[in-house]
Amino acid sequence: MPRLYLKEYARALAGRQVFIACREGILRDHFQEIITDIKFLARHGAGTTLLHNMPNRFANQKLTTRLENRLPATAIVRVPPENDFYDAVLNHQESMFKVIFLERRYLIDRQANKINAITTGRVRESLEDFGDLIANVNFKGALACICHKIEAGQCDRVHILAAGKNVIKHELFTVEGAGTLIANNFQEAFRQVQTDEEVAIVHRILEMYRRSGFLKPRTKAYLNKNRHRFYVTAIDGIVVGCVEQIVIDAKTVELGALAISTRFRNQRVGVHTVKSFMSLMKMQGYTRFISLTNNPRLEALYSQLGFVQESRPEYRFRQAQSPNVKMFCRIDEPVA
Repeated sequence: MPRLYLKEYARALAGRQVFIACREGILRDHFQEIITDIKFLARHGAGTTLLHNMPNRFANQKLTTRLENRLPATAIVRVPPENDFYDAVLNHQESMFKVIFLERRYLIDRQANKINAITTGRVRESLEDFGDLIANVNFKGALACICHKIEAGQCDRVHILAAGKNVIKHELFTVEGAGTLIANNFQEAFRQVQTDEEVAIVHRILEMYRRSGFLKPRTKAYLNKNRHRFYVTAIDGIVVGCVEQIVIDAKTVELGALAISTRFRNQRVGVHTVKSFMSLMKMQGYTRFISLTNNPRLEALYSQLGFVQESRPEYRFRQAQSPNVKMFCRIDEPVA
């Protein structure tokens, strides 16, 4: 069960309008689940608008009446079935804060992995790669319109979710998310851990990597005691990655507990985190950087950033503490 960060994420939604769009078949198949999620948003301060294309015929009157009765605080907009649903949704208002499309599935890449977060530029570049994997041909065409609206500054974020239980809640109130997020205006910051809530998020991220066998366990008590050593990358004010400062000697610092939320993998958050950490450490006088990992993603990241896999003799004591783990080193001292 994903961990919900209600207070942190609710701040971004308070008083803002969220547009939820779902076609007739999806609304029928997930009626109660959609209502539950929309009511959850309303309880946490978001304004909500539900757009659907259910035909206005007698057989549907009971369902539309239930919608109105169950969602009294939600604006319900019916798109005529003969109209292009996606065009109508994206042009419902000139400016839209957040649009959620409930579909049969989120976007996936060629390896059938979920595309978690992506910019409009990468959507355009990647359409040839994953475009034919989109079962809904109409939605494939809508992606260009989504990109245009975001690039024109008329929409902040677009979310594509596989309709189901708690998907909107998990998309908007967890670090991991539940579907595909398209946006260009991620606000990135690198800093020390600041609050108990951020300690809890760091612990959550590290636990995911510990379960995968790539990190030694770090308890919440350890994180609280050593929070001054933990630095985080925050996107839109929410922690999505972390690194621990482990001082080896007067010149050397180790990058420990480097971990990025699965939501933001392949978005260069790891590059930003490592570069920001090294820049800050250089300001403190460190010129040598080491890290120990068997995580293939981190191995590739370190190689990309100029680290060399080697067990240097001066760090033999550190290597002995993790004998079966690869050491990566980068020396930024001036050449004599």
